[in-house]
Amino acid sequence: MGLFDRREKTVIAMAHIGALPGAPLYDADGGMDRLIENVIKDVEKLQAGGVSAIMFGNENDRPYELKGSVESIAAMTAVVSAVKPILKVPFGVNYLWDPYATVAIATATGASFAREIFTGLFASDMGLWEPNAAKALRLRRQLGRQDLKLLFNINAEFADSLDTRAIALRAKSAVFSSLADVILVSGPLTGQPAEMSNLKSVREALPDTPLFANTGVNIDNVSDIMSIADGCVIGTHFKVDGDTWKAVDAARVQRFMDKLRALPHAA
Repeated sequence: MGLFDRREKTVIAMAHIGALPGAPLYDADGGMDRLIENVIKDVEKLQAGGVSAIMFGNENDRPYELKGSVESIAAMTAVVSAVKPILKVPFGVNYLWDPYATVAIATATGASFAREIFTGLFASDMGLWEPNAAKALRLRRQLGRQDLKLLFNINAEFADSLDTRAIALRAKSAVFSSLADVILVSGPLTGQPAEMSNLKSVREALPDTPLFANTGVNIDNVSDIMSIADGCVIGTHFKVDGDTWKAVDAARVQRFMDKLRALPHAA
């Protein structure tokens, strides 16, 4: 059964890579070995808890850039490649906030899916944010990865859309004109939940397209969210004390997955 076939609820857990070489927060003393070691520890806990898939992200490459640097793209590819042998579940990648780097890393590492902002126009912390879905999908084609599922995050974190259309119409348009495989609905920041009204309106507009809640899902709201969404992406809630920048807490993962499995619509 595929991750996005909608017959059971899917949990994609984030494996946050520490700041990569070149980023202001990079730990030069620990170097690449420590980055890999920490990600392996998180992945082992996530897999033990029974998540459906792992997604690697360069969450701590703050301040974020809209175009990836050569050194950080190479480093993220190296980290994912080093961790890949221990993976027991499908995996994806998301290089913040460069869709072309994301597709390239996904191809180089053999990922099953890739998440990014592929469509829209946003005013953001990084300035004017204007992705190009056509360029990203043409790259996927050129690299021979038509099987790579693209997860379109349609309301960017750390940004506000300059497109005045309702979110449901933007989602429907992304599927029709930009060939989105999966639609993601986010909250305004990492760790903050999407508006339930947004999830509902997108679900109504796209009854047959996989829909995921992209941020802020936790043990208290998972029942309500999963009654609408087909799955979710979780990073912050699985961390020690629910702190994005801490390590994965195995007990939090297990409690969440146990609750999800007990939900009537999770089967």
